[in-house]
Amino acid sequence: MIQTKKVLMIVLVISAIIIAGCSDSMDELQLDSAALTEEFIQGESLKASFTDSRVAGMKGIAENDNLQLLVTEQTGEIAVIDKNNGEIWYSNPPESDSDAVALGINKQLLSSQMKLDYYNMSGQINSINSKTDSADYNQIRFEPISNGVRVTYRFGKYEKTLNDLPMLISKSRFEQLATKLDETGQRALQTAYTEDVEKSVYVRGNDQILQGIRLKRALQAFEDAGYTEEDLLLDIEEHQLDQPISEPRVFQAAIEYTLDANSLVAKIPSSSIQYPEDYPISQLSIMNYFGAGGVEEEGSLFVPDGSGALINFNNGKTQYSAYQQQVYGTDMTLESYVSAVSEESVRLPVFGIIREGSAFLGIIEDGAAAASIHADVSGKLNSYNYVYPIFTVLNNGEVTLNANGKQRSLPKFQENKMKSDFTIRYAFLDGEEASYKGMAQYFQKYLLAKNGLPQLVTDTKSEDSPFYLQVVGSINKEKKFAGIPYESLEPLTTFEQTKDIITEMKQRDINHIKLQYSGWFNNGLNHGIPKSISIDKEVGGKKGFRDFTAFAQEQEISFYPDVALLTAYTDDHFNTSKDAARTIKGVPARIFAYDMGLDGRDRSRIPSHVISPRLVNSYVDGMLNDLLDLPIQSISLRDLADQLNSDYRKNKQIDRTESEEFSINALNQIGEASLSVIANGGNSYALPFLTDITNAPMTSSKFKIADEEIPFYQMVVRGSINYTGAPYNLSTFTSMEQYILKCLEYGSGVYFEWIYEPNHTVKDTDYNNLYAVNYELWIDQASEIYNNVNEVLRKVQNERIIGHEKLTEGVYKTVYESMYVIVNYNHSQVTIDGRTIDAESYITGGEQS
Repeated sequence: MIQTKKVLMIVLVISAIIIAGCSDSMDELQLDSAALTEEFIQGESLKASFTDSRVAGMKGIAENDNLQLLVTEQTGEIAVIDKNNGEIWYSNPPESDSDAVALGINKQLLSSQMKLDYYNMSGQINSINSKTDSADYNQIRFEPISNGVRVTYRFGKYEKTLNDLPMLISKSRFEQLATKLDETGQRALQTAYTEDVEKSVYVRGNDQILQGIRLKRALQAFEDAGYTEEDLLLDIEEHQLDQPISEPRVFQAAIEYTLDANSLVAKIPSSSIQYPEDYPISQLSIMNYFGAGGVEEEGSLFVPDGSGALINFNNGKTQYSAYQQQVYGTDMTLESYVSAVSEESVRLPVFGIIREGSAFLGIIEDGAAAASIHADVSGKLNSYNYVYPIFTVLNNGEVTLNANGKQRSLPKFQENKMKSDFTIRYAFLDGEEASYKGMAQYFQKYLLAKNGLPQLVTDTKSEDSPFYLQVVGSINKEKKFAGIPYESLEPLTTFEQTKDIITEMKQRDINHIKLQYSGWFNNGLNHGIPKSISIDKEVGGKKGFRDFTAFAQEQEISFYPDVALLTAYTDDHFNTSKDAARTIKGVPARIFAYDMGLDGRDRSRIPSHVISPRLVNSYVDGMLNDLLDLPIQSISLRDLADQLNSDYRKNKQIDRTESEEFSINALNQIGEASLSVIANGGNSYALPFLTDITNAPMTSSKFKIADEEIPFYQMVVRGSINYTGAPYNLSTFTSMEQYILKCLEYGSGVYFEWIYEPNHTVKDTDYNNLYAVNYELWIDQASEIYNNVNEVLRKVQNERIIGHEKLTEGVYKTVYESMYVIVNYNHSQVTIDGRTIDAESYITGGEQS
C-alpha cells in the first residue's frame, strides 16, 4: 500500500533513476514526455512539384540533375528515381501486401520506414513501427526542407484509461468537481461513481461496466472539471490506494530525406528522438527494406564483415542466422572477457545492394560508432533480401539489489541517449559501377574528397613490397627466490638481438622492413600507462634505444616503437577508481582473458582495465613529451585504431560516438608531432592518420549465411595506405603457398612476429599465445615467402586495386593499375583463357611497358 504522496513520489523517482541512470537525463526525458502528451499536429498537405506515372499516387517533392524524390503522405513511403538509368528505389517493396511468406507483424514491417525497440519497466524489449503505430493512427507529418522533406512520426496514441480515474474520491472533492460541470458532465460522474454514505466517499464503478462510451464520458468530465495528475496522486495518497498510474507509451522521431548529387541522404536528428522516461529506446532502424530484392530478382547484399562479404539473393540459407555485426567491433565496457570465437571486425561503416545494372552503397555518415549492420535473405520472415543499419540509442545493463535476503535484478541504462545524429548516405551506381568494385571505388573517392584517407601516392615506381615484422622485447614472468615468487621482466629480444635479426634478414634479401617493436618501455609488453616513458633496461635502456635507432636509419629500416593507449594492463601508476572507464553498472570495466576449459573468464590472471576515453589526450601529451626527446620519427599504435570504448561514469558519460572523437583528437595530436603511424586494425575514422596497417582484415568471418568474401577493404585503402594481415606464424594458414596467394590477391605485405629467445621462454606465462615466434625457426621460410610475394607486388607498389572477380571456384583475378594477377587456390591446375595455372600457383598479365 502507498502510504503518502511523498513515499509514492520517492518510489517513482527511484524507479526512474534505475532506468534512466541519472538526474541529468531525467530532466531531458521529462521534457520529452511532456511533449509527447501534446496533441500531434499533422500540418498542411505537401504540394507536388512533379509526378510520375510509374509511381502513381506519390508526390514529387525534390529533384536534381541525377535523382527525383517522391513520397506517399498516407504511409510515409518514399521512392527515388535515378535519372541516369530509370531505376526506381523504393523504401518499401511495392508488392509487399501480396507477400505469401510474411505474416502478422512481419508483413506490417514491410510497409514501415522506421522501427523502434524500447524497454518496458521489467527491462524486456518491445517493438513499434511506423506502419502499425504511426501511419495507421494517421500520425505522420511532412515538412518541406531544402532539397527534400522532413517526416515526423508519432508512435502510439496517448489515451487516458481507467487508471486515470481514482478508485475512491472523497464526497467533498467529488461534489466540488460536479459544481464545475454542466448537466451532461454531472450525469457522467454519477454514472461512473457510487456513493458510500457510511464512509463519505464515492467509489468507482465496476471495471467491466465502466468501458467504452461510459469511460470516455467520465474521463471527459474529469478533464472538463480541471482534474489533473496531481489531483490523482493526492487521492491515491489520501485513501492509501494500491492503484497503478497510466503511463503514456508514446514515442516520436523524424527522418530528413535530402538529395545530394547522386545520393539520397536520410538523417534522424538526435533532437527528434523522444520517448517516455519509463520506456527508454534501446535501438532504432530506418529504411530496413530500402531497395530490397524479391524472389525473382538476381543480385547480392554487400556487408562489411572483415575484408567484405557478399550474400546472394535467394541463396536458400534460411536455416542460418541473419547477418548482424557491430561497426568498429565490441565496446569493451560492455564485454568482460575475450571470446574464443574468432570473428572479424567491421572496419568500414558501409553496406549495399547490387543488382544487374544498378546498385547502391550505404555510407553511415553520423552515428557509425553506435551502429550495427543487419542483413537477411528471402524465405525466412518475408520474400525479400535486405540490408540496413541499426542504431543503438541507449545501452543497458543490470543492477542487483538485495532486499530482505532476496536478490532482484533490475535494468539500468546509460544516462543519456547517444549524442549523435544518425545519418546514412545512399549513393546510387549504374552500369559497370554497379558492382562491389564500383562501390569500393566510389567509397575511396568519397573518403579522399572528405580527407578520410591520405591522398593517393602518385609515385608508383617499382620499389620493394613491405615486410612487416613485430618484435617482442620483454614480458612479465613469475620467478622464485628462496621459494618466494616474484614478478620480473624477461627479455625476449633486446635491441642488440634485434640488430642480429635484421642483419640475417638482409642477408636473405628481405628488404623494405617495417619493424614494430613492442615490450620496450614501462615494464614490458603489457606496459604501464604511457603518460610518461621509461625505457626498460632489460632490453637495452635509453642508450640501447638510441643505438638501435641509429642502426635502423643506417640500414633503411622503418622503426615503429609500439604503444597501447586504451588499455591499462597493470595498476602501476593507474588509479582504477578514478581513471578506468565504468560499465553501465558503475564498476570499473575489466578485460579478462579467456579460459577455454571454463568457457569463460580466466580469474587466475589479473584483468586489464579499459582506460576512460577522457584521459587518452592527456596520455598522448605526456607520451609525446618523452618520445620527442628520443630520435624517432614513427610510432606503432596497438589499440587506438582498433578499439572504441565508452565510459558510463555517473554524470560524466562518454558514449561511443563521443569516444570516437577522443580517438580522432589523439590521432591528430600524434600527426601534428610529425610521426609516421602504423596501427593495428584500421577502423575508418583512423585512416587519415595512418601510413600502414597491421592485422588489417584479410578475410570475412565466414558466417554461413554469406556466399563469398571479397577484398573490399583493400580496394578502398590500397594506394593510400600500405597494409598486412595477421602474422603468418600466428595465423590459421597451414600452407605457405596459400598465404602467398592471399598476399597477391589482396595486395598485402608479408608479416611475421618474432622473438630472439627460444619458444620455451614464454612457457607458463600469460603469453602462451607466443607459442611459435622464435625467429630462427621461421627466417628461411619468411625469406622464401617474401621473395615470392615481392616478385609480383614490387611491380604494383602504391597502386590501387581497380578490379577483382571470381573466375571459377578457388580462382580469383585481381587487377592493379598496371597489371593483373590470377591466383589458383585449388590443389589441381586450372586453365583460364587458354593459360594453365598450376595448383596453388598464380600467373600475371597485362603488364604495361
